[in-house]
Amino acid sequence: MRVIEIAGGKGPASALTLAERAQPHPAAGEILIRVKAAGVNRPDIVQREGRYPAPPGASDVLGLEVAGEVVAVGEGVSRWTVGDRVCALLGGGGYAEYSVVDQGSALPIPAGLDFEEAAVLPETAFTVFTNVFEGGALKAGETLLIHGATSGIGVMAIQMAKAAGARVIATSRTKAKADAAKALGADISLDASSQDLAEEIKAAGGADVVLDMVGADYAELNLKSLNTFGRWVIIASLTGTKAQIDLQRVMMKRLVITGSTLRSRPAAEKARLAKAVEQTVWPWVESGQIVPRIHLRFGLDQAAQAHAELETGDHVGKVVLIP
Repeated sequence: MRVIEIAGGKGPASALTLAERAQPHPAAGEILIRVKAAGVNRPDIVQREGRYPAPPGASDVLGLEVAGEVVAVGEGVSRWTVGDRVCALLGGGGYAEYSVVDQGSALPIPAGLDFEEAAVLPETAFTVFTNVFEGGALKAGETLLIHGATSGIGVMAIQMAKAAGARVIATSRTKAKADAAKALGADISLDASSQDLAEEIKAAGGADVVLDMVGADYAELNLKSLNTFGRWVIIASLTGTKAQIDLQRVMMKRLVITGSTLRSRPAAEKARLAKAVEQTVWPWVESGQIVPRIHLRFGLDQAAQAHAELETGDHVGKVVLIP
């Protein structure tokens, strides 16, 4: 089968090259998917750069989410049969014509979606659900502040929060992106290049939950923005992992600072999360409250171009590879 490999083990986007490997076979409890589309995510870039190795037992091939058809099932697989249309969260291996995944990490493609639309759901839906709704405990009537609101995660977070009855404040780095976040459903959308974010967020009543993908540079802003009993949820650190914060303010506001990664979680935990996503999020997708947003599509042999596009930061939504 065709796969994408990283020449030299790590490097720039141009290091991504097309190669041939043997088709994998599903072990007990796994399914084999003929990949029709694969989502491209920022963790793929970090792995390509040599800073995010695949967890033990996972494929070294990039790619954390796919959609396609089940073509084989391993011993003990109960839910899935050959021919089923599924999307799945992977530990790796998505940039390929075939991928294996634990049966619990796969979900049926929501009604009305094609393979490309379904391929951009798992990584974002799982991430937002576990961080915003479980770790951040966002509830109807509360306010979610999203930094990086036009990223794949940001687009999903806006839509999921609105579907759950929450208010959304979005921040972006340009007016065009702020306008895009507003069009996606954000109640208030701020342009970091021309507006005082702290003052605007304060005037809007502050936030109960912050979904932070920026990291160190926004630590002070987050402390100022959170209301009493607020939850600061960290899922990325694009501006650095180390920040100085005033612990007195954390105590006075009774804040919770939390965060998580998804990829290294055990199969049983991912299966639990998949069930929760299917129960809560899939109805929002099928009702049209959540619409997958695809920025650009590339062939598998154009993986380098796909990464270069993602690295510009100009995308609104997701980038997809089509084998």
